[in-house]
Amino acid sequence: MRVADDQDRAVVTKDREFVDSHVLSGRPRALLLVSTGNIRNDDLVKLFVANVDRLVVEFEASRFVELSRDAIVVH
Repeated sequence: MRVADDQDRAVVTKDREFVDSHVLSGRPRALLLVSTGNIRNDDLVKLFVANVDRLVVEFEASRFVELSRDAIVVH
C-alpha cells in the first residue's frame, strides 16, 4: 500500500480487508474494490475496458470506488 500511496496510485483489489484499512486509516489513499464475485478473466478485462473512462472521472472526485458487474459505486 505504501508504494501505491507514494506513487499516487490506486490499489485494485477484491479483498474487502482493504476497505477496512481505507476507512479506518485512510490507507491505501485510493482504492478500487472489484466486487464482481467469480468472473472469467476475459469478462473482467471487458468490464474494465468498458468502464475505464468513468473510473478515471470518479477517482477525480473520490478516493474509494467500487466496480461490480452492473454498477460503479462511489463511496
